[in-house]
Amino acid sequence: MNKLILVLPAVIPLLSACEKSSHTIPPPPSPQITACPSDSGAEKDYSPMDQSDLLTGVKAGKNQEIFQEAFEQGDVIFGTHFTLEQGGGAYIGGSEKSHYTRIPRADLKNPGEWGDPNRKVKRPTGPNAQSCVSCHSQPSEDGAGPTSANVHRDHRFSGNPELMIQRNTPHLFGAGALQRLAEEMTEELYDVKDKAGKKACATKSNVKQDLIAKGINFGYITMTCESGTATFNKGESKLEGLDPDWVIRPYEWKKSVAFLRDFMRHAGHNEIGMQGVELVGKEIDEDNDGIKNELSVGDMTAFTVYMAAQPRPTTKVELDDLGILTGDQRVTPAEREQIKHGDQLFQQIGCTSCHKAELTLNNPVFQEPSEYEAYRDKKEDFNKADKVQVDLEAEGVLPEHPVRFDLTHDQPQNQLCKGKEKINLGAFEYKNGKTIVRLYGDLKRHWMGDELAESIDELEKTDEYSGDSNMSLNPYNPVNAIIGSENYTTQANHGKSTFGTKELWGVACTGPWLHDGRATSLSSAITLHGGEAAGSRDQFKGLPAKDQKDVIAFLGNQVLYMNTAEPGATPSGLSSDCDLKN
Repeated sequence: MNKLILVLPAVIPLLSACEKSSHTIPPPPSPQITACPSDSGAEKDYSPMDQSDLLTGVKAGKNQEIFQEAFEQGDVIFGTHFTLEQGGGAYIGGSEKSHYTRIPRADLKNPGEWGDPNRKVKRPTGPNAQSCVSCHSQPSEDGAGPTSANVHRDHRFSGNPELMIQRNTPHLFGAGALQRLAEEMTEELYDVKDKAGKKACATKSNVKQDLIAKGINFGYITMTCESGTATFNKGESKLEGLDPDWVIRPYEWKKSVAFLRDFMRHAGHNEIGMQGVELVGKEIDEDNDGIKNELSVGDMTAFTVYMAAQPRPTTKVELDDLGILTGDQRVTPAEREQIKHGDQLFQQIGCTSCHKAELTLNNPVFQEPSEYEAYRDKKEDFNKADKVQVDLEAEGVLPEHPVRFDLTHDQPQNQLCKGKEKINLGAFEYKNGKTIVRLYGDLKRHWMGDELAESIDELEKTDEYSGDSNMSLNPYNPVNAIIGSENYTTQANHGKSTFGTKELWGVACTGPWLHDGRATSLSSAITLHGGEAAGSRDQFKGLPAKDQKDVIAFLGNQVLYMNTAEPGATPSGLSSDCDLKN
C-alpha cells in the first residue's frame, strides 16, 4: 500500500500530460483578428436600378465603383420583404385570397389565374415567400433552408399532387465560381471537338476522343471528315452527364441552368412573385397582381452580380487557425486528426470520383453579362415565346461592357483585419497562376439509383410530355445525354433519379440533406446513395463505426461562415446550425 502511495504521485503527472497532449487547444493567434472597416453605405430601402447608369459607369472606367453599387443593390433585393404594392406575390385565382401558395395551383385555369394555359410565363411553383432570405437563412442570409422551406413543384402543370416534386433550399455561397468553372469546362469540351475534327480531316480517318474538361470525363466523341468538313458521328459517340449541346450547367439540383442571370430572373418570378421586366416585357402585369415593371433590367444585373460575389465556403479548421472560433467551438488536436483521417477515408471509398475536392480556374474574373455566348441570352431569341421579352443588348446589357469583379480578392463580405494585414475570407485562393475552387463536386449529372427516383423526371422531354424545361432556356434530353437512346426502353426510370453532383462545400451547415431534404443526418444521406454511387455507399457501410464517424467529422469540417460583427469588433462565431448531431 505504501508503494502504491509513493508511485501514484509520479503516475498522475504522466496521465495529466497525456491528457493535455491530446486535448489541449493552442492559444489563438496574435494579433487579434477583427472585422475590417466597410466601404458600404447605410442600409437602404429598395428602389429600381437603371441599367444605363451601370453601363455609363463601366464605360467611364469606374468598374470597381459600379461593382460595389451593383452588389449593394443585389443585397437589398435579396433581403427585401416585398409588399403587394411593390409587386410581391401573384394573383392565385379561385377563392384563394392570398398572393402566395406552397402548393402549385394548376387546377385554377381561368384567364389570369395561376394555371391559365395562355400565360406568357408559367410557374411550376409558388410564389411562396416575400423575400429570398425567408428561405435562404441557414446558417445565415444566403444560406440553405430547412424542410419547412421546401418548394413543391408541378413541372407538368398537372394539378396532381402525385406528380409534384419537392426541392430543399440549397445555399448560395461561392455561386460565381461555379459559373466560371462551367464556362471554362464548356470551352474545353468545344476545344476537344475542334481538335478531333481537324485531326480527322488531316488523317482522312475517324478520330475518337475522350471528352474531358478539368479532369472530368463526360464521355467520348468520334469525328469524321469524309466530305472535307469535320462532322460529329453521333452513332459512335456518347455524352455522359451533360446536355447534347455540350453546355455544362452548374445550377439547380438537376444541373439544368447554365448562368446566374437565368437562375435569378426565374427565382424572383417563381419564389417571391417579383417579375423582371426582361422576363415578361415592359408595362406587362403578367401575374395579374396590379403591378407592372416589378424588377428592372438593372435590378437583374445587380441581383446577378450580388449572387456571383457571394463568399466561398470555408472549414472549421481554417476558422480556428484564424482565431475566429472560441470556447467549445475550437478544434482540438484530436478532432483535427479525426478530420484528417476522415478525409483519407472519403477518398479511399471512392467518394471523390464525383465529389472532386477541388477544381481550378484559369481566369478568376466573373463578368455579367458573360463573355461566353453559351452563358448569356441569345440575341436572336429576344421577344420570342418563352424567351426573354426585351432586347437586353438594347437595354445596355453588353458583353463588351460588363460589370466584372475578381473572385480572388473583390468579395465585399467576410473581410477581416489582423493588425495591418487584410484577410478576405470570402475570396478564393490564387496559387501558381490558378484559382482554387474547393467545391467537392464535378458539375456533372449522375444516376443515383431507384431509391432516390421521383415521380417524374423534372427535365424530361418525351412524346407524352413536350413541355419546356423549368428554368434553362435550352432544351434538355435525359435519354441521349445520360443513358443513350438505345437503353431507354429498359432504363426509362434512370432520368427520374438522375441529379447533378451536389457540391459538399458548406455541407455541415445545410441539413437536412439531398434534393428534397429527406436525409436528416449525413450518414443517412450517404446510405441513400445508389446507382453510380452504390459502390462507395457500400464501402462506407462496411467501415467500422469509428471510421464512419471520422468520415462524418470530415464532412462536418465543411462549413459556411458569414461575419456579422460591426467593423473593428471581434468577428462573429460559427453558427450553431453548423453543429452536426451525428
